[in-house]
Amino acid sequence: MTNLELQKMANEVRKGIVSSVHAAKAGHPGGSLSAADIFTYLYFEEMNIDPKNPKKADRDRFVLSKGHTAPGLYSALANRGYFPVEDLLTLRKLGSYLQGHPCMQHVPGVDMSSGSLGQGISVACGMALGAKMSNAGYRVYTLLGDGEIEEGQVWEAAMFAGHRKLDNLCVIVDNNGLQIDGKIEDVCSPYPIDKKFEAFNFHVINLADAHDFDQIRAAFQEARETKGMPTAIIAHSLKGKGVSFMENNVDWHGKAPNDEEYAIAMADLEKVGEALCQK
Repeated sequence: MTNLELQKMANEVRKGIVSSVHAAKAGHPGGSLSAADIFTYLYFEEMNIDPKNPKKADRDRFVLSKGHTAPGLYSALANRGYFPVEDLLTLRKLGSYLQGHPCMQHVPGVDMSSGSLGQGISVACGMALGAKMSNAGYRVYTLLGDGEIEEGQVWEAAMFAGHRKLDNLCVIVDNNGLQIDGKIEDVCSPYPIDKKFEAFNFHVINLADAHDFDQIRAAFQEARETKGMPTAIIAHSLKGKGVSFMENNVDWHGKAPNDEEYAIAMADLEKVGEALCQK
């Protein structure tokens, strides 16, 4: 896809996030929106996947380590054709297969159930090692929150990945600077994130703008070309990206917009869509 096509799709993914969280009256819009461009690039450009055959053996794997941002993953999967976009409005409803955290038993395209912070990257390491041991060619991607990396298990996994030289593993940290209780630097600062991953023998890419598809494309290409060590992409993003009143506002980490706020949010995204159509 061209960058313009990716921008348009990312805007649709954002609409799905806002609509599903509003319909659920609960959920995590802020970190879903900050990662929407990463989700879009992974599912529409980077990964070897097939929505018609979600379990194909040679598919690339993705683990949403920050599982609470399931609305972002679900919206990307729906727009990619894994299940109907209309089903996004059943998010968190009783009996829906789209619950608050991804479930691999029920959601097409989900490779790992996640939500307990810190654990997803460990699973991704296991998948990557499994590929190495079976001489399989697939790659493994995992998305972490910058607040999530305050968990010690993340660094145990990083030590393992570096030691095992898992160059088929790509770790992405959504560095939007905010977690549920405030700024990450105030809660329990993980900075400098890049130096920490380097210390565990990762190739580190600082993605200055995680909403710029030229930069995103270059980062994933560099990761793919890196041999002999895993890659960590530190993706500097804006929490709540695309919705005026949610941007860089910690209040929108984990709550749903009311009807009035939903109308404003969708109007914001419609304006973005209209502007992209003029290009």
